Amino acid sequence: MHILGIDIGGTGVKGAVIDTAIGELVTERFRLESPRPLTPESLAITIQAVVAQHQWSGPIGIGFPAAIQHGIARTAANIDPSFIGLPVADYFTKQTGCPVYVANDADVAGLAEMRFGAGQNVAGVVLIVTIGTGLGTALFSDGHLLPNTELGHIVLDNGMEAERYASEAVRDLQKLKWKDWGDRFNHYLITMEKLFWPDLIVLGGGASKKLPKFAPRITTQTPVTPAHFLNQAGMIGAALFAEENLDK
Repeated sequence: MHILGIDIGGTGVKGAVIDTAIGELVTERFRLESPRPLTPESLAITIQAVVAQHQWSGPIGIGFPAAIQHGIARTAANIDPSFIGLPVADYFTKQTGCPVYVANDADVAGLAEMRFGAGQNVAGVVLIVTIGTGLGTALFSDGHLLPNTELGHIVLDNGMEAERYASEAVRDLQKLKWKDWGDRFNHYLITMEKLFWPDLIVLGGGASKKLPKFAPRITTQTPVTPAHFLNQAGMIGAALFAEENLDK
């Protein structure tokens, strides 16, 4: 089945038509800058542009940077607070004229990796961490997702919120060398390991492409591997989520 998958990021909104049977893009990725401020109204205009670019009228899956409960946004860490309490799935359905299905952005990236990527056929606990403007997480046990974990907001033992200490945005802002940022990120992974003892950690998002630069700083007992889909996982997983929920 072909579904338009859209990934809402802190810096960019990406979309492509996905073949959900094989987890591959069937159109070129189309990217627009994320609007500032990122409000429901401004984001709707951007999503409409992505839909128009693909001349799309079918179902749409969206990976959204918030905890999503039954289609309603419950948090707003890197987006406008006016999203909190908004039924985003219904809102974007009305704005696009297409049936829209929305889930947490890291969760849908995790769906892609578990179905077709680095987590495929991995038993036990798999933790997926997306490294970007924040730190997104998806947690799976024997292939089953525990949604909306949002573990990038956990407070570390140094008193700092994880994504304000070890995200890619922090590395850029503070101009940290890869080894110094790698030590911070390793601190975060060690904390996750002590909490969940995963069998595999998968790293996605923009910084995952640079894994060789900071891999020597990672000291977890748990194997760590880059995401198969890198920063395409959000679009692919959003389409998979939509397909799973078409008849619900």
